[in-house]
Amino acid sequence: MGDENQTTDIQFHFHPFSPILEIQILIFVAFLLMYIGSLLGNATIFLTVWAERSLHTPMYFFLANLAVLEIFYSSTVAPLALVNLLTMGRIPISFTGCGTQMFFFVFLGSADCILLGIMAYDRFVAIRDPLRYTLIMRWQLCAQLAAGALVLGFILALQLTALIFHLPFCGHNRITHFYCDVLPILRLACGDTRMQEAMIFIVSVIILTIPFSLISISYIFIVAAILKIRSAEGRHKAFSTCSSHLTVVLLQYGCCSLIYLRPSSSYNPEMGRVVSVVYTFVTPVLNPLIYSMRNKELKDALNKVTKRHLLC
Repeated sequence: MGDENQTTDIQFHFHPFSPILEIQILIFVAFLLMYIGSLLGNATIFLTVWAERSLHTPMYFFLANLAVLEIFYSSTVAPLALVNLLTMGRIPISFTGCGTQMFFFVFLGSADCILLGIMAYDRFVAIRDPLRYTLIMRWQLCAQLAAGALVLGFILALQLTALIFHLPFCGHNRITHFYCDVLPILRLACGDTRMQEAMIFIVSVIILTIPFSLISISYIFIVAAILKIRSAEGRHKAFSTCSSHLTVVLLQYGCCSLIYLRPSSSYNPEMGRVVSVVYTFVTPVLNPLIYSMRNKELKDALNKVTKRHLLC
């Protein structure tokens, strides 16, 4: 009981990127701009899909869900990271606060990755069987798939967070990171961590390997189906909608796999912190840019909604 009370009294401190304040401020400005860009970009996509009836299709339903997830996902990490950049890591986070942040990070990040897999399935059905697309991708099924991504992410995050924070923590409590990520926290724990490492691997396989494998298989069939399209305009439109999704997938899954699909013993804190910047700050701001720039239908809808509100 005494060890449990001692553990819950622990406060974690984040190690700054640099001991030089000026460099910390430069990183702060870059992170702040990316965070604001992420909020504005993803909110714009969600509001455009919501306001424009022509975008009320399964593809844009999932895209709007992804935009909302990205807003909450980046907001789980960014505010505390920005504060600690300015204060040189002097503001600690409590044991409970760290566990809460880890839970929401894993929950929303898992749901994000699963949703990208669902979006690949949606594109596969649309291109492989366009005549039966609306019959297959019914609104009820779309809602069930989106809810399923959230439920699975919630269950995995709850189990993983509970396992890690059940460990005793003692001694050194400085995290070489800018948020409470799974592996940096696990390195601070005392005792046997083999069960937790096994759980991290299982969760990583479920949310990274399996969806990415399904996406890869889907894209093999998608490319084969696109090549059968006779009109050049049709092929271009199909490639445009799929290439934007594929770009986001490669960024998200590639960087996450570098961190979580490696043995915990080979984890490098400095490299892990740098790579984490990509999927916590860079990807959320790139997603709306990639989807809007490479998707003519979304650009046209955005222009239409903007003009409509300007005239009002």
